[in-house]
Amino acid sequence: MNSTQDLVEVDFGGTTVDVPRGGYYDRYRSNPNLDEIAQDPAAGNIDWFRRIPKVLVDSRVGPIWAPNFYYRAGIVQVLMLAPLDRVRAALPEPLEPLSPIPGQALVALTFFSYSVCDNDPYDEVSVAVVVRRPGARGPHALELAESMRRRSYYAHVLALPVNTEIARARGVNGYQLPKWKTDISLAIDDTVTAQLDGPTGPDVTLQTPTPGLQKVPSQSRFSTNTMLHLVDGQWHQTSVQTNVLEFASQTLPGELTITRHGGPVSQLLDGLGASKVLRLDVTKDAQLVLNLPRPLTAFDK
Repeated sequence: MNSTQDLVEVDFGGTTVDVPRGGYYDRYRSNPNLDEIAQDPAAGNIDWFRRIPKVLVDSRVGPIWAPNFYYRAGIVQVLMLAPLDRVRAALPEPLEPLSPIPGQALVALTFFSYSVCDNDPYDEVSVAVVVRRPGARGPHALELAESMRRRSYYAHVLALPVNTEIARARGVNGYQLPKWKTDISLAIDDTVTAQLDGPTGPDVTLQTPTPGLQKVPSQSRFSTNTMLHLVDGQWHQTSVQTNVLEFASQTLPGELTITRHGGPVSQLLDGLGASKVLRLDVTKDAQLVLNLPRPLTAFDK
């Protein structure tokens, strides 16, 4: 998207947005021909997506093809401790922070770079609180251990800035997620470098040596993250399935630098008291499937 000549206006749920002319959304409107996608070298092996049928479903922005496919993505996540009382105050009831350490909760700062996807390339940053699974009972530490074993987590997202207008419109109008548009960058080479901008300059920057990466066969390592959020005043759950292809993890990373420059996400992290980094996860290559929100009945009285 180097100039306005590279863009075309499209309608998304009554909102006019600019997308790359001839890009995936311009051509397919989120219902791609996978045989054509398979011919795109940038997409890589897409066999997993052939197992997941797209369905035209009603949504709060009208009929939409779902789920949404992300054929190639990079992800960098930092898991931090934060005081339980501060985190609890930031969550709507009846959500409960997962607290495996007495008095402490878990806050995840995550940078995403989607280089090939149904609604064209974009980057995203998430600040989310890890929460208890709806209806869960028993010790928090055991629940976390089970979540780690299954690679399945629940979270409530507090901020989700993106860097394209269609990504903002989809998230706000379709999912009622806290999205806004700003500049974001993520690069995973020998070093991980990431930057989220605020209104007047850098907001949060991250730099770390990239841990030793491991490649795994497609469909051999899955994870599922489920967002719990309100849609039109009712609780919903939105699941994201990830097919990990190349990754690394590091506990208590010593050479990781996160700098907060005072923008809105910096202020959010400061307000939560997010501090000590427990874990760094670097996913250099992955595929994702984003489902539409589904009603969550576990909180019904």
